[in-house]
Amino acid sequence: MDLRGVACPMNYVRAKLRMEEMEPNQTIMLYLDEGAPIENVPVSLRNDGQEILKLEKTAAEHYEVLVRKLA
Repeated sequence: MDLRGVACPMNYVRAKLRMEEMEPNQTIMLYLDEGAPIENVPVSLRNDGQEILKLEKTAAEHYEVLVRKLA
C-alpha cells in the first residue's frame, strides 16, 4: 500500500482501515515517507496489536514496512 505523500495521521488511518479488512496472519507492505510517517505509523500499528516484520529504508526518503495482522 503506497502511503508516500500522505500526511499524518491519514497515512495511519488508511493503513488501519485496510488492515481491518484483512484476515489474521495476512501481511501487507506499506510504503512510507521519512520523518513523522515512519516514526508514527509503525508504533501506532504495534500499539494496535500488529507485528512489524520488516522496516527498511529503500530510497532516499522512503521506507518499506511489512506488517502482519495479529489482532
